[in-house]
Amino acid sequence: MNIEHDITIALTKGRILKETLPLLARVGIEPCEDLSVSRRLIVATTVPRLNLVILRGSDVPTYVQYGSADLGIAGKDILLESGGAGIYEPLDLGIARCRLMTAGPQATHAEVELKRRVRVATKFVNVARAHYAKKGLHADLIKLYGSMELAPLMGLADEIVDIVDTGKTLAENDMAPRELIADISSRLIVNKAAMRTRHGSVRAIIDALKHAVTQQGPA
Repeated sequence: MNIEHDITIALTKGRILKETLPLLARVGIEPCEDLSVSRRLIVATTVPRLNLVILRGSDVPTYVQYGSADLGIAGKDILLESGGAGIYEPLDLGIARCRLMTAGPQATHAEVELKRRVRVATKFVNVARAHYAKKGLHADLIKLYGSMELAPLMGLADEIVDIVDTGKTLAENDMAPRELIADISSRLIVNKAAMRTRHGSVRAIIDALKHAVTQQGPA
């Protein structure tokens, strides 16, 4: 891979990072140290002039939008919530697949359907607002960051909007997924200015990853 400029890629911690690293390795990009133990905030790679930064998922679009990172890898849920200003989204990497859904106690589903105003707990407030507006419902949004399933059980909310993977946690708490908002996977994003000023280097990374994803096939 021919990198002619200093390039920084922002990666998302957790499950996405675990699935991203093998994909990057397939195109010859590997961190020069063990990310599970390293305390470095900026990590060099086996590709000269190409560095990685490891961030919370919600921060990745911000670093890319403002040009602190040239490229990034983030879940589509985060991109929907952030609005995607100042970035291109050239490639679906097909990793870390899940669903963004509404969910709630099974016993109250019919009651919620009859309401015109619902209380919704979520960290995806922009996505939730748009979803309920399309349904003609007024949503009182309550922003939470964790243990989302607890909100309906404690009477804080009628429904939640959250990521659903297997649905096991919902089932264990007598809850069920309701409406699909979006199928989610991780996407490659690019700063618009970097695409112009560092086009050759950025394009080389996009093309290499696109080839790797194509060769790998559906997850």
